[in-house]
Amino acid sequence: MSKYPTRNEKVRTILLTGASSGIGYQASIRLLKSGNKLILPCRDASTAKETKAKLVSLTGSESVSTIVCDLADLKSIETMAYNLKNSENNIDTIALNAGLQYTGSKKVLRSVQGFELTIAVNHLANQAIVELLLPLLLKSANPRVVITSSEVHDPTSAGGSIGQPAGLGGLAGIKSDKNFEMIDGTSAFNADKAYKDSKLCNILFARQLSKKLNEIGNEMPVIVWAPGLVIPPVKKSFFRYSRQYNELGQRIFGFIARDILRITENVGRAGDILKKICIRPEFNQAGFSFYSNKLIAPGRYRLVESSTSAEAKDLEVSCKLWLYSSKLLELQKGWDSYII
Repeated sequence: MSKYPTRNEKVRTILLTGASSGIGYQASIRLLKSGNKLILPCRDASTAKETKAKLVSLTGSESVSTIVCDLADLKSIETMAYNLKNSENNIDTIALNAGLQYTGSKKVLRSVQGFELTIAVNHLANQAIVELLLPLLLKSANPRVVITSSEVHDPTSAGGSIGQPAGLGGLAGIKSDKNFEMIDGTSAFNADKAYKDSKLCNILFARQLSKKLNEIGNEMPVIVWAPGLVIPPVKKSFFRYSRQYNELGQRIFGFIARDILRITENVGRAGDILKKICIRPEFNQAGFSFYSNKLIAPGRYRLVESSTSAEAKDLEVSCKLWLYSSKLLELQKGWDSYII
């Protein structure tokens, strides 16, 4: 059982990435309506202004602040963390929900510091945010970390079995050089596999985070969840980058999956799940846990605590991934003051 109080707090301070659209946006609406305070990193000033204006208009709540933070730029993350540590008393939930996928591209895209963009945004940014903001999280009476992953991390899952499967190999890429293309260091670049690998990294990172927290006497919940296949019928959604490379194919796939086969989850329901994971006492279980939003019938999903892939359970791999990722982050000026 958790050592933290299980009272249903009326107000939590929640830092939530990926809130300008999709699941994160829907979760933000619901969290604000529930009386919570939100801190929303946005990639640029115009997105920050637009996101805050829409949320205030929809919810009537002023308990939302947006802060410029480009997750593809470690210096931007560092600046955000510095500003928050000088303006906030504590953070109760860090929800790492932002994700990027550019399946269909034959060309490697890179972050400001030169890392492959999928891994930079979906994995390295998460580790940087948690390590830098840990002091604020530890000041909470009831802290938790929430990470949005995907079932595609598992090669035996429906989505994970299509195309090249997730697999980090010996981590040769991320170990040896910041200019790696694939983490395993051997595969030719494949944007779809890079995304699957990043979702595997999410789970391995969470396992190691939980282990390190336990070592310093803190057993806060570290929750990873998979929302299922979510394809809103709008341009500004998770698949917007992949659509640049196959607009027609993505639209056809979305229509068939969402409107004919009914195998997708509604973005509003997915947002409601994320909201509940961020604040509800039933998710206050100490340590690492993984939940999957499972398709149980056409148009019907159910969130259940689940098992991960075999590789996602490998504590040796999770330890090495943390170590190699930290070394890459330490290459950047100012990244020498980690707490963990």
